[in-house]
Amino acid sequence: MLDLPVGIEQYREYTEALEDQILSPYAVRSRNSQGRARDEEPDPVRTAFQRDRDRILHSKAFRRLKHKTQVFINPVEDHHRTRLTHTLEVAQIARTLARALRLNEDLTEAITLAHDLGHTPFGHGGEEALDAVLREYIADAEFRHYDQSLRIVDVLENDGRGLNLTWEVRDGILGHSKGSADLGIVTGTNMPSSLEGMCVRIADRVAYINHDIDDAMRAGVLQFESLPQDAIAILGLTHSKRISTMVLNVLESSIGQPHVSMTGTVLEATNKLKDYMYANVYSLDARGQVEMEQAKKMVTQLFRLYMGEPHLFSDDNTYILNHGFEHLPLHDRARAVADFVAGMTDRYITARYAKHFSENA
Repeated sequence: MLDLPVGIEQYREYTEALEDQILSPYAVRSRNSQGRARDEEPDPVRTAFQRDRDRILHSKAFRRLKHKTQVFINPVEDHHRTRLTHTLEVAQIARTLARALRLNEDLTEAITLAHDLGHTPFGHGGEEALDAVLREYIADAEFRHYDQSLRIVDVLENDGRGLNLTWEVRDGILGHSKGSADLGIVTGTNMPSSLEGMCVRIADRVAYINHDIDDAMRAGVLQFESLPQDAIAILGLTHSKRISTMVLNVLESSIGQPHVSMTGTVLEATNKLKDYMYANVYSLDARGQVEMEQAKKMVTQLFRLYMGEPHLFSDDNTYILNHGFEHLPLHDRARAVADFVAGMTDRYITARYAKHFSENA
Protein backbone atom coordinates (compact mmCIF):
# COMPACT_ATOMS: atom_id res chain seq x y z
CA MET A 1 0.00 0.00 0.00
CA LEU A 2 1.20 3.51 -0.75
CA ASP A 3 2.35 5.78 2.04
CA LEU A 4 0.07 8.72 2.74
CA PRO A 5 1.23 11.98 1.14
CA VAL A 6 3.31 14.34 3.26
CA GLY A 7 1.60 17.51 2.04
CA ILE A 8 -1.79 18.43 0.64
CA GLU A 9 -0.20 19.35 -2.68
CA GLN A 10 0.59 15.67 -3.31
CA TYR A 11 -2.86 14.32 -2.48
CA ARG A 12 -4.22 14.16 -6.03
CA GLU A 13 -1.11 12.31 -7.22
CA TYR A 14 -1.55 9.90 -4.30
CA THR A 15 -5.15 9.18 -5.33
CA GLU A 16 -4.13 8.69 -8.95
CA ALA A 17 -1.40 6.25 -7.90
CA LEU A 18 -3.90 4.42 -5.71
CA GLU A 19 -6.18 3.99 -8.74
CA ASP A 20 -3.33 2.21 -10.52
CA GLN A 21 -3.13 -0.27 -7.66
CA ILE A 22 -6.80 -1.05 -7.07
CA LEU A 23 -8.72 -0.48 -10.31
CA SER A 24 -9.44 -3.10 -12.96
CA PRO A 25 -7.30 -3.05 -16.12
CA TYR A 26 -10.50 -2.04 -17.93
CA ALA A 27 -11.21 0.99 -15.73
CA VAL A 28 -10.51 4.57 -16.76
CA ARG A 29 -7.69 6.14 -14.74
CA SER A 30 -8.11 9.78 -13.81
CA ARG A 31 -4.58 10.62 -14.93
CA ASN A 32 -5.32 9.09 -18.35
CA SER A 33 -8.29 11.34 -19.10
CA GLN A 34 -8.41 12.69 -22.62
CA GLY A 35 -8.74 16.10 -21.03
CA ARG A 36 -10.94 19.16 -21.31
CA ALA A 37 -11.77 21.49 -24.18
CA ARG A 38 -9.95 24.25 -22.27
CA ASP A 39 -6.81 23.33 -20.37
CA GLU A 40 -6.81 23.96 -16.62
CA GLU A 41 -4.32 23.64 -13.82
CA PRO A 42 -4.94 20.34 -11.97
CA ASP A 43 -6.56 20.54 -8.56
CA PRO A 44 -4.12 19.77 -5.71
CA VAL A 45 -6.57 17.41 -3.95
CA ARG A 46 -9.23 16.22 -6.38
CA THR A 47 -8.76 14.09 -9.47
CA ALA A 48 -10.20 15.33 -12.77
CA PHE A 49 -13.34 13.22 -12.38
CA GLN A 50 -13.87 14.27 -8.75
CA ARG A 51 -13.67 17.86 -9.91
CA ASP A 52 -16.27 17.20 -12.62
CA ARG A 53 -18.61 15.57 -10.11
CA ASP A 54 -18.38 18.60 -7.83
CA ARG A 55 -19.01 21.06 -10.65
CA ILE A 56 -22.14 19.17 -11.67
CA LEU A 57 -23.38 18.87 -8.10
CA HIS A 58 -23.09 22.63 -7.56
CA SER A 59 -24.68 23.61 -10.89
CA LYS A 60 -28.02 25.39 -11.22
CA ALA A 61 -29.27 22.74 -13.63
CA PHE A 62 -28.73 20.03 -11.02
CA ARG A 63 -30.70 21.95 -8.39
CA ARG A 64 -33.60 22.39 -10.79
CA LEU A 65 -34.05 18.62 -11.06
CA LYS A 66 -35.87 18.57 -7.72
CA HIS A 67 -38.82 20.36 -9.34
CA LYS A 68 -38.95 18.38 -12.60
CA THR A 69 -41.33 15.49 -13.25
CA GLN A 70 -40.06 11.94 -13.44
CA VAL A 71 -43.35 10.33 -14.58
CA PHE A 72 -46.29 11.74 -12.63
CA ILE A 73 -47.22 15.42 -12.73
CA ASN A 74 -48.29 17.19 -9.53
CA PRO A 75 -48.77 14.00 -7.51
CA VAL A 76 -50.89 14.30 -4.39
CA GLU A 77 -48.64 11.72 -2.72
CA ASP A 78 -45.35 13.09 -1.33
CA HIS A 79 -43.29 9.99 -2.09
CA HIS A 80 -43.33 10.01 -5.89
CA ARG A 81 -39.94 10.37 -7.53
CA THR A 82 -38.73 13.57 -9.11
CA ARG A 83 -35.99 13.82 -11.69
CA LEU A 84 -33.56 14.53 -8.82
CA THR A 85 -34.45 11.50 -6.72
CA HIS A 86 -34.29 9.36 -9.86
CA THR A 87 -30.76 10.65 -10.46
CA LEU A 88 -29.73 9.78 -6.92
CA GLU A 89 -31.15 6.26 -7.20
CA VAL A 90 -29.29 5.73 -10.48
CA ALA A 91 -26.09 6.98 -8.80
CA GLN A 92 -26.44 4.45 -5.98
CA ILE A 93 -26.91 1.53 -8.38
CA ALA A 94 -24.19 2.68 -10.78
CA ARG A 95 -21.67 3.11 -7.97
CA THR A 96 -22.50 -0.35 -6.62
CA LEU A 97 -21.73 -1.79 -10.04
CA ALA A 98 -18.56 0.27 -10.46
CA ARG A 99 -17.18 -0.60 -7.03
CA ALA A 100 -17.77 -4.33 -7.42
CA LEU A 101 -16.21 -4.29 -10.91
CA ARG A 102 -13.28 -2.15 -9.66
CA LEU A 103 -14.11 0.64 -12.08
CA ASN A 104 -13.67 4.36 -11.47
CA GLU A 105 -16.46 5.36 -9.07
CA ASP A 106 -15.81 9.09 -9.41
CA LEU A 107 -16.22 8.97 -13.18
CA THR A 108 -19.33 6.83 -12.79
CA GLU A 109 -20.88 9.24 -10.30
CA ALA A 110 -20.07 12.32 -12.39
CA ILE A 111 -21.78 10.82 -15.44
CA THR A 112 -24.79 9.83 -13.37
CA LEU A 113 -25.31 13.22 -11.75
CA ALA A 114 -25.29 14.93 -15.17
CA HIS A 115 -27.12 12.35 -17.27
CA ASP A 116 -30.60 13.91 -16.98
CA LEU A 117 -29.77 17.61 -16.65
CA GLY A 118 -31.30 18.23 -20.08
CA HIS A 119 -34.76 16.93 -19.29
CA THR A 120 -37.62 19.34 -19.88
CA PRO A 121 -40.38 20.14 -17.41
CA PHE A 122 -43.10 17.46 -17.31
CA GLY A 123 -40.83 14.54 -18.18
CA HIS A 124 -40.97 12.75 -21.52
CA GLY A 125 -44.27 14.41 -22.42
CA GLY A 126 -42.58 17.79 -22.21
CA GLU A 127 -39.70 16.47 -24.30
CA GLU A 128 -42.09 15.24 -27.01
CA ALA A 129 -43.89 18.59 -27.08
CA LEU A 130 -40.67 20.60 -27.27
CA ASP A 131 -39.32 18.40 -30.05
CA ALA A 132 -42.53 18.83 -32.07
CA VAL A 133 -42.80 22.61 -31.69
CA LEU A 134 -39.10 23.12 -32.44
CA ARG A 135 -39.64 21.33 -35.76
CA GLU A 136 -42.35 23.87 -36.65
CA TYR A 137 -39.57 26.42 -37.02
CA ILE A 138 -36.59 24.26 -38.02
CA ALA A 139 -37.75 21.23 -40.01
CA ASP A 140 -34.62 19.15 -39.52
CA ALA A 141 -34.11 20.05 -35.86
CA GLU A 142 -34.76 17.75 -32.95
CA PHE A 143 -34.80 17.98 -29.19
CA ARG A 144 -33.32 15.08 -27.24
CA HIS A 145 -32.69 15.33 -23.53
CA TYR A 146 -29.28 13.65 -23.71
CA ASP A 147 -28.07 16.16 -26.30
CA GLN A 148 -29.45 18.92 -24.11
CA SER A 149 -27.66 17.53 -21.05
CA LEU A 150 -24.39 17.82 -22.94
CA ARG A 151 -25.29 21.32 -24.16
CA ILE A 152 -25.95 22.41 -20.58
CA VAL A 153 -22.53 21.33 -19.32
CA ASP A 154 -20.73 22.53 -22.46
CA VAL A 155 -22.44 25.86 -23.08
CA LEU A 156 -25.30 26.97 -20.87
CA GLU A 157 -24.05 26.60 -17.30
CA ASN A 158 -21.72 29.11 -15.66
CA ASP A 159 -23.20 32.13 -17.50
CA GLY A 160 -22.57 30.68 -20.92
CA ARG A 161 -19.05 29.39 -20.24
CA GLY A 162 -20.07 25.80 -19.49
CA LEU A 163 -18.48 23.53 -16.92
CA ASN A 164 -15.53 22.45 -19.09
CA LEU A 165 -15.90 18.79 -18.12
CA THR A 166 -13.57 15.99 -19.13
CA TRP A 167 -14.09 14.08 -22.37
CA GLU A 168 -15.00 10.87 -20.51
CA VAL A 169 -17.85 12.44 -18.53
CA ARG A 170 -19.23 14.13 -21.64
CA ASP A 171 -19.05 10.85 -23.55
CA GLY A 172 -20.95 9.07 -20.78
CA ILE A 173 -23.68 11.72 -20.68
CA LEU A 174 -24.30 11.35 -24.40
CA GLY A 175 -24.25 7.55 -24.24
CA HIS A 176 -26.61 6.92 -21.32
CA SER A 177 -29.92 6.99 -23.18
CA LYS A 178 -31.60 3.92 -24.65
CA GLY A 179 -35.09 5.22 -25.35
CA SER A 180 -37.42 2.25 -25.42
CA ALA A 181 -34.77 -0.09 -26.88
CA ASP A 182 -33.96 -3.31 -25.04
CA LEU A 183 -30.81 -3.48 -22.97
CA GLY A 184 -28.27 -5.23 -25.14
CA ILE A 185 -29.39 -3.51 -28.36
CA VAL A 186 -26.67 -1.11 -29.42
CA THR A 187 -27.60 -0.18 -32.98
CA GLY A 188 -29.10 3.25 -33.46
CA THR A 189 -27.92 4.55 -30.08
CA ASN A 190 -24.88 6.40 -28.80
CA MET A 191 -22.89 3.88 -26.78
CA PRO A 192 -20.51 5.12 -24.07
CA SER A 193 -16.84 4.44 -24.66
CA SER A 194 -16.08 3.53 -21.04
CA LEU A 195 -17.28 0.71 -18.82
CA GLU A 196 -18.15 3.38 -16.28
CA GLY A 197 -20.54 4.86 -18.83
CA MET A 198 -22.05 1.41 -19.38
CA CYS A 199 -22.66 1.10 -15.63
CA VAL A 200 -24.70 4.31 -15.79
CA ARG A 201 -26.56 3.19 -18.91
CA ILE A 202 -27.66 -0.05 -17.25
CA ALA A 203 -28.28 1.48 -13.81
CA ASP A 204 -30.61 4.04 -15.37
CA ARG A 205 -32.86 1.25 -16.69
CA VAL A 206 -32.66 -0.77 -13.45
CA ALA A 207 -33.62 2.29 -11.40
CA TYR A 208 -36.48 3.69 -13.44
CA ILE A 209 -38.25 0.41 -14.18
CA ASN A 210 -38.40 -0.42 -10.50
CA HIS A 211 -39.16 2.98 -9.00
CA ASP A 212 -41.74 3.72 -11.69
CA ILE A 213 -43.57 0.50 -10.79
CA ASP A 214 -43.61 1.74 -7.20
CA ASP A 215 -44.89 5.19 -8.17
CA ALA A 216 -47.48 3.80 -10.61
CA MET A 217 -48.93 1.57 -7.91
CA ARG A 218 -49.06 4.54 -5.52
CA ALA A 219 -50.90 6.52 -8.19
CA GLY A 220 -53.38 3.70 -8.83
CA VAL A 221 -52.29 3.43 -12.48
CA LEU A 222 -51.45 -0.27 -12.18
CA GLN A 223 -51.91 -3.15 -9.79
CA PHE A 224 -49.10 -5.51 -8.91
CA GLU A 225 -51.14 -8.45 -10.23
CA SER A 226 -51.23 -6.87 -13.69
CA LEU A 227 -47.44 -6.97 -14.09
CA PRO A 228 -46.09 -9.78 -16.29
CA GLN A 229 -45.87 -12.49 -13.67
CA ASP A 230 -43.35 -14.62 -15.55
CA ALA A 231 -40.91 -11.69 -15.42
CA ILE A 232 -41.72 -11.05 -11.75
CA ALA A 233 -41.06 -14.71 -10.93
CA ILE A 234 -37.52 -14.34 -12.28
CA LEU A 235 -36.74 -10.86 -10.94
CA GLY A 236 -38.50 -10.90 -7.57
CA LEU A 237 -41.69 -9.94 -5.77
CA THR A 238 -40.34 -6.78 -4.14
CA HIS A 239 -38.68 -3.58 -5.27
CA SER A 240 -35.41 -4.36 -3.51
CA LYS A 241 -35.35 -7.98 -4.66
CA ARG A 242 -35.77 -7.01 -8.31
CA ILE A 243 -32.95 -4.48 -8.12
CA SER A 244 -30.74 -7.03 -6.37
CA THR A 245 -31.46 -9.68 -9.02
CA MET A 246 -30.63 -7.29 -11.85
CA VAL A 247 -27.46 -5.95 -10.22
CA LEU A 248 -26.14 -9.42 -9.33
CA ASN A 249 -26.74 -10.60 -12.88
CA VAL A 250 -24.76 -7.67 -14.29
CA LEU A 251 -21.90 -8.40 -11.90
CA GLU A 252 -21.88 -12.14 -12.62
CA SER A 253 -21.89 -11.38 -16.36
CA SER A 254 -19.19 -8.71 -16.21
CA ILE A 255 -16.59 -9.39 -13.50
CA GLY A 256 -13.16 -9.68 -15.11
CA GLN A 257 -14.58 -8.90 -18.56
CA PRO A 258 -13.95 -5.94 -20.90
CA HIS A 259 -17.68 -5.19 -20.95
CA VAL A 260 -20.60 -4.46 -18.61
CA SER A 261 -23.80 -6.24 -19.54
CA MET A 262 -26.94 -7.97 -18.35
CA THR A 263 -27.54 -11.44 -19.76
CA GLY A 264 -29.79 -14.50 -19.92
CA THR A 265 -33.23 -14.86 -18.42
CA VAL A 266 -32.73 -11.77 -16.22
CA LEU A 267 -32.12 -9.65 -19.32
CA GLU A 268 -35.20 -11.12 -21.00
CA ALA A 269 -37.36 -10.51 -17.92
CA THR A 270 -36.05 -6.94 -17.54
CA ASN A 271 -36.82 -6.15 -21.16
CA LYS A 272 -40.29 -7.65 -20.79
CA LEU A 273 -40.98 -5.52 -17.72
CA LYS A 274 -39.72 -2.45 -19.58
CA ASP A 275 -42.05 -3.16 -22.52
CA TYR A 276 -44.96 -3.51 -20.11
CA MET A 277 -44.19 -0.14 -18.51
CA TYR A 278 -43.95 1.62 -21.87
CA ALA A 279 -47.30 0.21 -22.94
CA ASN A 280 -49.17 0.66 -19.67
CA VAL A 281 -47.55 3.54 -17.76
CA TYR A 282 -45.34 5.72 -19.94
CA SER A 283 -47.88 5.90 -22.77
CA LEU A 284 -50.08 8.96 -22.40
CA ASP A 285 -53.07 7.02 -23.69
CA ALA A 286 -52.46 4.30 -21.12
CA ARG A 287 -52.12 6.73 -18.23
CA GLY A 288 -55.00 8.93 -19.36
CA GLN A 289 -53.46 11.93 -17.62
CA VAL A 290 -55.36 15.08 -18.45
CA GLU A 291 -52.51 16.92 -16.72
CA MET A 292 -50.04 15.73 -19.36
CA GLU A 293 -52.11 17.15 -22.21
CA GLN A 294 -52.19 20.48 -20.40
CA ALA A 295 -48.46 20.24 -19.73
CA LYS A 296 -47.66 19.66 -23.39
CA LYS A 297 -49.92 22.60 -24.27
CA MET A 298 -47.91 24.85 -21.93
CA VAL A 299 -44.62 23.86 -23.55
CA THR A 300 -45.97 24.36 -27.07
CA GLN A 301 -47.73 27.67 -26.52
CA LEU A 302 -44.92 29.25 -24.54
CA PHE A 303 -42.42 28.28 -27.24
CA ARG A 304 -44.59 29.88 -29.93
CA LEU A 305 -45.17 32.95 -27.78
CA TYR A 306 -41.46 33.58 -27.21
CA MET A 307 -40.67 33.04 -30.88
CA GLY A 308 -43.35 35.53 -31.93
CA GLU A 309 -42.89 38.10 -29.16
CA PRO A 310 -39.18 38.12 -28.32
CA HIS A 311 -39.53 40.98 -25.81
CA LEU A 312 -41.41 38.60 -23.49
CA PHE A 313 -38.61 36.10 -23.69
CA SER A 314 -35.92 38.73 -23.25
CA ASP A 315 -37.53 40.05 -20.08
CA ASP A 316 -36.84 36.64 -18.54
CA ASN A 317 -33.30 36.25 -19.83
CA THR A 318 -30.92 39.19 -19.60
CA TYR A 319 -28.15 37.23 -21.33
CA ILE A 320 -30.27 36.87 -24.46
CA LEU A 321 -31.47 40.48 -24.17
CA ASN A 322 -27.88 41.71 -24.06
CA HIS A 323 -27.01 39.66 -27.12
CA GLY A 324 -29.80 40.98 -29.34
CA PHE A 325 -32.16 38.00 -29.27
CA GLU A 326 -34.71 39.62 -31.57
CA HIS A 327 -32.07 39.96 -34.29
CA LEU A 328 -30.83 36.38 -34.19
CA PRO A 329 -31.30 34.13 -37.25
CA LEU A 330 -34.35 31.88 -37.00
CA HIS A 331 -32.32 28.78 -36.18
CA ASP A 332 -30.41 30.47 -33.36
CA ARG A 333 -33.56 32.06 -31.95
CA ALA A 334 -35.37 28.72 -31.89
CA ARG A 335 -32.37 27.11 -30.20
CA ALA A 336 -32.33 29.84 -27.54
CA VAL A 337 -36.05 29.45 -26.85
CA ALA A 338 -35.64 25.67 -26.63
CA ASP A 339 -32.84 26.16 -24.10
CA PHE A 340 -34.99 28.48 -22.03
CA VAL A 341 -38.13 26.34 -22.03
CA ALA A 342 -36.23 23.10 -21.47
CA GLY A 343 -34.51 24.56 -18.43
CA MET A 344 -37.77 25.46 -16.70
CA THR A 345 -39.04 23.49 -13.73
CA ASP A 346 -42.64 22.31 -13.63
CA ARG A 347 -43.68 25.08 -11.28
CA TYR A 348 -41.79 27.81 -13.14
CA ILE A 349 -43.31 27.00 -16.52
CA THR A 350 -46.75 26.85 -14.89
CA ALA A 351 -46.23 30.32 -13.42
CA ARG A 352 -44.92 31.76 -16.71
CA TYR A 353 -47.83 30.26 -18.62
CA ALA A 354 -50.36 31.72 -16.18
CA LYS A 355 -48.69 35.14 -16.34
CA HIS A 356 -48.45 35.39 -20.10
CA PHE A 357 -51.77 33.88 -21.05
CA SER A 358 -53.84 35.42 -18.28
CA GLU A 359 -52.49 38.82 -19.33
CA ASN A 360 -53.38 38.09 -22.96
CA ALA A 361 -56.83 36.73 -22.13
